[in-house]
Amino acid sequence: MDVLQLIVSGLANGCVYGLIALGFVLIYKATEAVNFAQGDFMMLGAFITLGLTNAEFLGLPFWLSVPIAIVMMGVFGYLLDMLVLRHMFGQSQIAVVMLTIALGFVLRFVAGVIWGHEPKSLESPIAGVDVRLGGLVLGLDEITVIVVTVLLTAVLYLYFNRTRLGIAMQAASQNQLAAYYMGIPVKRVHSLIWALAGAVAAIAGVLFASKGSIDPSTGLLGIKAFAAAVIGGFGSLPGALLGGIIVGLIEPFASYYIAAGYSQIMPYLLLFLILVFRPHGILAQVHSKKV
Repeated sequence: MDVLQLIVSGLANGCVYGLIALGFVLIYKATEAVNFAQGDFMMLGAFITLGLTNAEFLGLPFWLSVPIAIVMMGVFGYLLDMLVLRHMFGQSQIAVVMLTIALGFVLRFVAGVIWGHEPKSLESPIAGVDVRLGGLVLGLDEITVIVVTVLLTAVLYLYFNRTRLGIAMQAASQNQLAAYYMGIPVKRVHSLIWALAGAVAAIAGVLFASKGSIDPSTGLLGIKAFAAAVIGGFGSLPGALLGGIIVGLIEPFASYYIAAGYSQIMPYLLLFLILVFRPHGILAQVHSKKV
């Protein structure tokens, strides 16, 4: 029974990592850029929901606050690309990476100024509710995280592979000039994908905050989520989820069977091994770039 409890807990944590990793993959698939502030997007989405929901702030109903926070983070992502990232057009990828790293520091500072640095809890109806299946006690928050993550991954996978806009986003990443000549509004597509990544980060933030407390440093989970995205296969949406689940499962089992200190290093050890023996990840999606 302990093993089942560890599996469920690991799956729930892994799904949060997977959702953040989805944001990495979404932006990379469409723009070939890496957003190292994706974890901070998640943190900001969680704090916005907390600010809308908790009684000491606005005190709105939870089910009203969540869609508002998702829309706000979507707008934030869209405006970020439109007002800032478009000016980086033509610059090297390392310049964009450095910009997103700096953005992460700014977002953590702003969150600390507004909400403070002490851990805070989200007043969520799914937090602290247990579901008993025989001798197994599952948290409703953990079940919700797993179900929402699987559904969202499936929807995004179908979106990128079955819809015209999703295919246009992938075409824009393959060859921006050719996509422009084919009538694809490349700049708007990029802004939309940043908006989508912001919305996904908000969902991850709500689910994470429903499981426990949050503080501005929560955004650093993005580093672990980046490792998950690389392990699963950077550029693969199912790979992002798979990588997140693997990282989520490794941590509790390493802590339980080896030692607590090893739980934090094991994901990065696995990342090292993956980069050595399968550099493109478990579910590699390697395409020849059209020029």
